[in-house]
Amino acid sequence: MAKYMYFEIFVAFLWFLALWAWRNHKKLAWNWPLVGMLPVLLVNVGQIHDNCTDFLRKSRGTFRFQGPWFTNMEMLATADPANIHYIMSANFQNFPKGPKFRELFDVLGDGIFNSDSDSWKCQRRVARALISHQGFYQFLVKVSHEKVEKGLIPVLEIVSQGNQVVDLQDLFQRFTFDTTCTLVTGYDPGCLSSDLPDVPFSKAMDNAEEAIFMRHVIPEKIWKLQRWLGFGAEGKLSQAWEVLDSVIGKYIAMKREEMRKDAHGKEDCVDLLTSYINGWGDGQIQDLKCDDKFLRDTILNLMIAGRDTTSSALTWLMWLVSTHSEVEKKIRDELKSILSSEEGEKWRLFSAEETRKLVYMHGAICEALRLYPPVPFQHKEPLQKDMLPSGHFVHPKMKVLFSLYAMGRMESIWGKDCLEFKPERWITERGSIKHEPSYKFLAFNAGPRTCLGKEVAFTQMKTVAATLIHNYQVRVAKGHRVEPNCSIILYMKDGLKVRVSKRWSS
Repeated sequence: MAKYMYFEIFVAFLWFLALWAWRNHKKLAWNWPLVGMLPVLLVNVGQIHDNCTDFLRKSRGTFRFQGPWFTNMEMLATADPANIHYIMSANFQNFPKGPKFRELFDVLGDGIFNSDSDSWKCQRRVARALISHQGFYQFLVKVSHEKVEKGLIPVLEIVSQGNQVVDLQDLFQRFTFDTTCTLVTGYDPGCLSSDLPDVPFSKAMDNAEEAIFMRHVIPEKIWKLQRWLGFGAEGKLSQAWEVLDSVIGKYIAMKREEMRKDAHGKEDCVDLLTSYINGWGDGQIQDLKCDDKFLRDTILNLMIAGRDTTSSALTWLMWLVSTHSEVEKKIRDELKSILSSEEGEKWRLFSAEETRKLVYMHGAICEALRLYPPVPFQHKEPLQKDMLPSGHFVHPKMKVLFSLYAMGRMESIWGKDCLEFKPERWITERGSIKHEPSYKFLAFNAGPRTCLGKEVAFTQMKTVAATLIHNYQVRVAKGHRVEPNCSIILYMKDGLKVRVSKRWSS
């Protein structure tokens, strides 16, 4: 009798599997019993950006992901501009960062990236006032120019003379780390020098970003267990957190001591840390409690915004330009057009004022940002149940993730040539810069949370790119493979290994 009972259980189990397979055989990702679609995610995590693009393309722009049972790991991934506009602008109030976002990005504290409601409004109002101030812009131009002239160029000169292979991504990270640290704290750490010193702070930022990425792809209970036991990515994050706190704490202490000793001499300083401590501005800073915790969180948020996004964009831009000779030639021709005939054939640095006029260069940068956005994905969680324009239902326990990387590769958004690198895409028939809606081109965010540092980023990128493209020939080292990494910032997995040769004598 028992044998018949076991046989019936076995047949029922086979029937369950057959029914489940029949229901899933036409789906993009199989929704397994208990574990949901997690196996598909983990198998493809190494090429997650391209695989996500493929899924969204086949599902007409929006795909529902089911995680393991009882893990609250349900996500709706979308690359639909109508959904983006609805989430980021039209119904902005229903899609805040929320407590789950702050938990995933806990290392950022209560800074502007994690904050919502009145705290976010106040921080944004103050940050906009400081960054848009003419004195800060002049400081930005000065710092960027000096770092190109005295930091980046000397390293490139040594590399070009010895025909050495150099990691251009590493140089750009050092460049933006030095400039951002100077702009934010007033102190230049001097990481971009000929001996290329070790930079614990930068390494800590990389480890923290990779850990945050992994929190998006594994169940919450697992990464929290890792955090409690102190191993894996969470162990690295814990160590990185200590480094970040230590370094930033030293900068704050140094600045307070410096200002205590010279109470009047720093009134004209325009680095952001000095401005926050001084309560600079039209009284808006007085609404913020600028204690050491607030300053720590603010500095870290600004450091990530300035160091990571700009260096990522520069890396992908230089790779794209160096592998598209026709684009490289057009940029060089445009640079010559703003110089005299004699200057156009000589080694030269470019000022921010000169590069501001460059239309084709601007188009090349936008095109690089479209194909390789520094922040490849974002996510939100609705406060209340909602229906997106695409017809998909969302609820408070569901993450709504939009892939900026996939959006740049959608024919429905950019046409059949969406995979091509075409700066002309950003130029009107009259020869002016063409502006695209932010919910279509999301590199600088959209709606009320549009990036405050957009002009800062363009100023730095144009200055660096113009100097490199005009003065040097950059070519990817033979055999070097370029592919995206797996992190919340879109870097190249193995860096950008290149050989650099001079075009003119300096």
